[in-house]
Amino acid sequence: MPRDYRRLWNATGIDNLGNGVFTAALPLLAVALSRDPRDVALVSAATYLPWLLLSLTAGAVVDRVDRITLMWRTQALQALVVGVLAALVSAEAISVPLLVVLAFALGACDVFYDNAAQAVLPDLVPKDLLHKANGSQQVALIVGRQFVGPPLGSLFFALAWTLPFALDAASFVVAAALLARIPKLGGGHTGSAKVLDGLRWLKGHRLLRALALLLGVNTFCGQLANVTLVLFVTDALRLGAGTFGLLLAGAAVGGVLGGVTISWLVARIGDLRALLASLAVNAVAFVGIGFSPNVFAVGAFLAVSGFATTVWNVVSAGLRQRNVPSSLLGRVNSVYRLLGWGLMPLGALTGGLLAHRFGIRVPYPVAGIVRGLALVVALPVLIPALRATPR
Repeated sequence: MPRDYRRLWNATGIDNLGNGVFTAALPLLAVALSRDPRDVALVSAATYLPWLLLSLTAGAVVDRVDRITLMWRTQALQALVVGVLAALVSAEAISVPLLVVLAFALGACDVFYDNAAQAVLPDLVPKDLLHKANGSQQVALIVGRQFVGPPLGSLFFALAWTLPFALDAASFVVAAALLARIPKLGGGHTGSAKVLDGLRWLKGHRLLRALALLLGVNTFCGQLANVTLVLFVTDALRLGAGTFGLLLAGAAVGGVLGGVTISWLVARIGDLRALLASLAVNAVAFVGIGFSPNVFAVGAFLAVSGFATTVWNVVSAGLRQRNVPSSLLGRVNSVYRLLGWGLMPLGALTGGLLAHRFGIRVPYPVAGIVRGLALVVALPVLIPALRATPR
C-alpha cells in the first residue's frame, strides 16, 4: 500500500482505539446517570442525529475543500469536545441533557470526518486495491472500536469515570497529528459542488439507490436493537460493566475476520452473494441474540453479526468508490448516508420505547424480523442490478 494510505490507516487505528474506549464508557455513563431505557436511547439518538441534519451539507463541503485538512481539523475539534466532557465528569457536573448535547457535537464531527475518509480513499490507492484498502480500514476500525477499546473503556470507567474520556481525547490529538503529515491532495474539486448534483446522480443509479434504501432499514433496526444492549447485559443477564466491554470485543472478532477475508470471499463468490449472504445472516443473528439464554450465546451471535456487517460495509463502500466520479463522491456519499443513516436516531428512540414497554429482549427479534422482510422486498431489485455489475 502507498505510504500516505499507511498514514491514514495508522490514524484510523489510533482514532478508533479511543472511539472504542468511548463506545463502552458513554452508555455506562448514561446508565450511571439514569436507569431509564429512554434516557439511554436519547443519548444514542443524539450521536446519530447529525447524519440526518448535516449529511448533505457535509457532502458539499467534502467536495470543495482539501479532504485531508478537513479530517485532521475535525479530529482536533473532537479532542476539544471530549476534553470538555472529561472535565465535566471530573467535576461531577455532568447530566443526561449535557451528555446529549456533547454526544450530538461529536456526532456532527463524525459526519464530516467519515464522509471525507471514504471520499479520499480512491485518491490514495488504485481502484483494483479498493477492496483490500477498505478491508484494512475496517480491521483497524474494528480492532480499536470493538476489540481493544471497549474492554479498556469498561475497565477505566470502573477505575475512574474520567479516565476513558481523557484517553479518547488524547487519541484524537495523535490521529490529527498523523493526518496532518499527509500531503494535501488539492483545494477541492472545481465547480459549484451543489448538493442536488449528488442527489441526481444517486437517483439515476439503480443499484446504489437500492442499497442506500436497504441500508436505511438495516441501520434503523441496528439501533433499535443495540441501543439498550448495555441494559440487556447488566439487567437481563445480570452481568457487570466489564462483561459489557468484553461482549463488544467478542463482536469485533467476527468483524476482524470479515475484514481480513473479504478480498478472498469476494473473489470466490462475488459481490452479489457476499452482500445477500451478509444481510440474511445478520437478520438471523439479531433474532438469535434476543432469545439467547446466556452470555456465551449472545457473544457468538454478536460475532456472527460483526462478520456480516463488515462484509456489507466493505463491499458496498467499494461499489460506491468504483462507480461514483471522484468529483461527486463526497456529495453522493452524503446522500447515501442521509438515506442510510438518517433513521438511526428514530431507531434508537424506538428501541428504547420497545424495551421500556415490552422488555429488554424484545427489540432484537423485532429488528431481525424487519431486516429479513426488507431483504425479501429488495431482492427483485438487487439481484438483476448486481448481476449487471462487473466484479
